[in-house]
Amino acid sequence: MASRPIVQHQNRGGEAVAGGGKKKTMEAEGRNRRALGDIGNLVTVRGIDTKQITRPVTRSFCAQLLANAQAAAAAENNKKAVQVNVVDGAAAVGKEAILLPKAAQRKVTVKPKPEPVTEISPEDEEVKKEEKPVIKKKAGQEGSSRKKSQTLTSVLTARSKAACGLTDKPKPKEQIVDIDAADIDNELAVVEYVEDIYKFYKQVENESRVHDYMDSQPEINEKMRGILVDWLIEVHNKFELMPETLYLTINIVDRYLASKSVLRRELQLVGISAMLMASKYEEIWAPEVNDFVCISDRAYTNEQVLITEKRILGELEWSLTVPTPYVFLARFIKAAVADKHMENMVYFLAELGIMNYATIIYCPSMLAASAVYTARCTINKSPAWNDTLKLHTGFSETQLHFVTVLRMKLI
Repeated sequence: MASRPIVQHQNRGGEAVAGGGKKKTMEAEGRNRRALGDIGNLVTVRGIDTKQITRPVTRSFCAQLLANAQAAAAAENNKKAVQVNVVDGAAAVGKEAILLPKAAQRKVTVKPKPEPVTEISPEDEEVKKEEKPVIKKKAGQEGSSRKKSQTLTSVLTARSKAACGLTDKPKPKEQIVDIDAADIDNELAVVEYVEDIYKFYKQVENESRVHDYMDSQPEINEKMRGILVDWLIEVHNKFELMPETLYLTINIVDRYLASKSVLRRELQLVGISAMLMASKYEEIWAPEVNDFVCISDRAYTNEQVLITEKRILGELEWSLTVPTPYVFLARFIKAAVADKHMENMVYFLAELGIMNYATIIYCPSMLAASAVYTARCTINKSPAWNDTLKLHTGFSETQLHFVTVLRMKLI
């Protein structure tokens, strides 16, 4: 049998015995020992010395050690309410970092403990409302709880004001009265639509507003117009017509005179023709043409009245549905909660206003509001203007002051 060479084995940790091979240098032996030492996966974990571990540190054992370390860190962070995150795939445990596979790289988040929910019953809410609020004082306001002593000057000033009746008393807050509450069951009052109706009147009242036209009339002046209106008021009372008829008549006369020149002898004819049209529009039983001819002392014929009526309708383009001052008077008197005496005073002042030519430059709603305000001032109503009237009229007391002064001059 052929003999094979006997090779002496190298002892771990000792020097190699060369049985015919080359001896390795000391430097190469050191590298090999370090490489062999890495094979054992010797790792240093916080609080654990790997030299004392008798069993081999496998991957599963390493993962278990890491999980224990993370559980201990999470318990500490629950007390401090701090989130523990795995940074860049490595858990910072101890002084060294242990690299894990991507599957083990997870973020550990500390969830806040749910706050207890307390149910409050309606009885508890009432008890809390009855409790007085606790007022916290600032550091610099500790001594402010003491009652401030009044000086002699303040005492004398207060006594002087009290003697003169100048004490500052808080004014009671005015309440807006619901003027339509009493007519909620009245179908003719149309409570559901009355606010929208008067908003529409306010929007279109300027469309039928008359401008200053006396300069364009060669034979008519302001005094003649006042005489005509005064006579038409008497005719209106003679025929016992509705108030709406009178105000519509004056509106038709002014609108026609503003657009057409009229001779002096035809001014009365324009007046009776306008009242005839207004009666047909407002009245149930309108007077006949012959009635107006008779009341004018037969100064005109039936044919002249009918021709003038046709001429006026053509000039006004048959537009007779316009808001007159009476439309607003009915609403504003209701807002003023007026009695019969005050109501008569308002209508009297309104008729004085339409007789005066200087008032045609104002819109119908302002004329009606100023009549109510003047009546309240005349009979010493206190307050002269309140929030309810301001709401429904849309005018303040300052806006009505000038028109009121003008009416006072007429009285």
